[in-house]
Amino acid sequence: MQFPESWLREFCNPPLTTVELAQTLTMAGLEVEALRPVAPPCTRVVVGHIKAVAQHPEADRLRVCQVDVGQGGALLNIVCGAPNARVGIKVPCALVGAELPAGDDGQPVRIELGQLRGVPSQGMLCSARELRLSEEHGGGLLELDASAPLGQDIRVHLDLDDMLFTLKLTPNLAHCLSVHGIAREVSALTGAALQQPSFPAVAARIADKLPVQVSATDLCGRFSGRIVRHLNPHATTPQWMRERLARCGQRSVAPLVDISNYVMFELGRPSHIFDLDKICGGLHVRWSKPGEQLTLLDGNRITLDDKVGVIADDEQVESLAGIMGGNATAVSEQTRHIYIEAAFWWPKAVAGRSRRLNCATDAGHRFERGVDPSLTVEHIERITALVSAICGTPQTACGPIDDQCLNLPVPQPVTLRVARAAKVIGMPLTQQQCADALQRLALPMVQGDGQLTVTPPAHRFDLTIEEDLIEEVARMVGYDKLPATPPLAPMAPQLAAEARRSPFAVRRALAGAGYQETINFSFVPERWELELAANPQPIRLLNPIASQMSVMRSTLFGSLLQVLRFNLDRKAARVRVFELGRVFLRADDIKNTDTTVAGIHQPLRVAGLAYGPGDILQWGRKEQAIDFFDVKGDVQALLAPLSADFEAASHPALHPGRCARVLLNGRAIGFVGELHPQWRQSWELPQAPVLFELELDAVLQREVARFRPVARHQAVERDLAVVVAERVTHADIMAAVQRAAPDTMRSAVLYDIYRPKAPRAGEHAAEPAPATGLAPGEKSLALRLTLASDEATLTETRIDTAVQAVADQLARCTGARLRAG
Repeated sequence: MQFPESWLREFCNPPLTTVELAQTLTMAGLEVEALRPVAPPCTRVVVGHIKAVAQHPEADRLRVCQVDVGQGGALLNIVCGAPNARVGIKVPCALVGAELPAGDDGQPVRIELGQLRGVPSQGMLCSARELRLSEEHGGGLLELDASAPLGQDIRVHLDLDDMLFTLKLTPNLAHCLSVHGIAREVSALTGAALQQPSFPAVAARIADKLPVQVSATDLCGRFSGRIVRHLNPHATTPQWMRERLARCGQRSVAPLVDISNYVMFELGRPSHIFDLDKICGGLHVRWSKPGEQLTLLDGNRITLDDKVGVIADDEQVESLAGIMGGNATAVSEQTRHIYIEAAFWWPKAVAGRSRRLNCATDAGHRFERGVDPSLTVEHIERITALVSAICGTPQTACGPIDDQCLNLPVPQPVTLRVARAAKVIGMPLTQQQCADALQRLALPMVQGDGQLTVTPPAHRFDLTIEEDLIEEVARMVGYDKLPATPPLAPMAPQLAAEARRSPFAVRRALAGAGYQETINFSFVPERWELELAANPQPIRLLNPIASQMSVMRSTLFGSLLQVLRFNLDRKAARVRVFELGRVFLRADDIKNTDTTVAGIHQPLRVAGLAYGPGDILQWGRKEQAIDFFDVKGDVQALLAPLSADFEAASHPALHPGRCARVLLNGRAIGFVGELHPQWRQSWELPQAPVLFELELDAVLQREVARFRPVARHQAVERDLAVVVAERVTHADIMAAVQRAAPDTMRSAVLYDIYRPKAPRAGEHAAEPAPATGLAPGEKSLALRLTLASDEATLTETRIDTAVQAVADQLARCTGARLRAG
């Protein structure tokens, strides 16, 4: 809500400076978001009168103007290129030595004596843009009223030092969406007198009435209107009204539109003016019918359903109720007869429609919060008086006001307990203090023993519960007056368990591995859930912010792939990203608590994606694409010092043969694998990324460090090469080694795998190759065993015994045999 200070002070003029007034409003809950003058500083700009205009001898687009600036001397010779420079108008004139507001380059403009194409110029005639009153380019010179005093400083004449207030209002302060509403608050806060607007009735000179039928009383509770005939179609909006609208952030359109907007900013009453000659028959206020169409004032054509209120005539829909008028009955430069409408639209009947139809307006903003239903007739009188004064002719005549009161809100009394107010606000309060605060707001009330009962006035839609009245008391007391009371409850820091690290540590570990964190929405396209999670029944949003973001995610893979696609579109060759976020799963055992929602499990997960070369471009190593084992190593490093196991598995998003389930202490905690070829193709990826997703709770676990003495005896290493079938996995080998591990075993590492070359076409390898001793379907694995003892140096006998135990266990469990040669 933006408005000029001068307009506010016409209704209420407290003895406060501008800054004090802004502070008072802010401390009462009406936050002053911005405070600035109407125009930036400028000097030596005065009112000038163009006395003569001649064509420039050397330039077709320039004119030489003779300008009187009221200095009693000769006229100033000023060269001007504005298309509206003509004899007789008064315009701002910057004298030699004047400084105009900063231009686009940020530097102030200084006017000096100069020449344009050989003709001397003793100043400059100014447009509204050059004074920073407007950003429009094509308006030409700023034309002033004919009564403007010659030579008067333009800042004084146009009141350019007037301050513009911009308030950031919360939705419950709908009664402050007008200058008069804010003045009412200032009067309550400061005790200054409030000038109540008067609404003298305009005498009806004709008996004409427009038939209006209201069939939806849950949409419209009151409908008032009047006919006005024989207006001047060539009238113009007066300068004072254009300036006030501009200072409220509203562009001047046409006199009738400007009058409607002016009353909305003045009194908070949105209204609509129809061109009477364009209305077919009478008006019908109803809910729309599915499929009906309407072309709005902004030119957009929309299709309606049965949940939008409309005003229709006998042929078509003419207006969106409480939001925007239609183009078919809009007033124009030929309009001579009008119908003025002011209605009360139920807030619930308007709320959300502007957003759904993509036509947000000031009217809809006010009606969905609540507009006073008791003053429709008075506001029509105000509009009629302005229309008659600005657009009237000797033949102008208005009809009687047709006022239909159908379904007005009935205010329900609200009781305030003084003790409860003191407890909530946090300071001692007496009943008299509460009563004084509510009386200053002109709230009708009845006092009882320790309590006050208020009947909300018609303009206060926000007063429905006791807490609303408590807030009003706090606002009137002033938030800056509330005592700073430290909390009484004891507070003790909660130390994190030593066996658990923080999510920040996980983020730091992944960042150290070269991954960058991303933050994504938790709602995703339904297609992602079906394809990447095989989830045909995802949790749906009741009111999605966009049609393609309609369900809650059950995996983080889709979000990471979207980030990858975004980066690839911008020519990124190497991408490493991760996310810590929630997923949403159906779970019947989850109950409603302060942190949970019944039927929905919301665990945190950590997921990562790697794409492109394994290393950044360098000279020391050949470029090699990332593979499964690179990301598996990142997962192992992330879980360290805990040791994870990996087993072949399947996942809807991952490659059937390049996917592993991650196990920690025998419990599955996630997956790692290459993206499924089908989804790689649908996402149009040049190569397959490798992804992982783990339960965050499992990743946060860590072993508590324990003291171990440094080994006093040197460890020994022995290599063991065995031949096994191709089906035997690394996990099978390690499991067998662990079962056979004697007390001297410290570690076992697989460091080499050998497979014989496949036979060429037409060749047969029925017998084992004599050089390798490997038959088809076999492979050779080389293990390095590290042995040590804390008691004494190992003898060759103990070493051989330990190695033989491992070989025997491998033979029993996997069918391995020692490799010959």
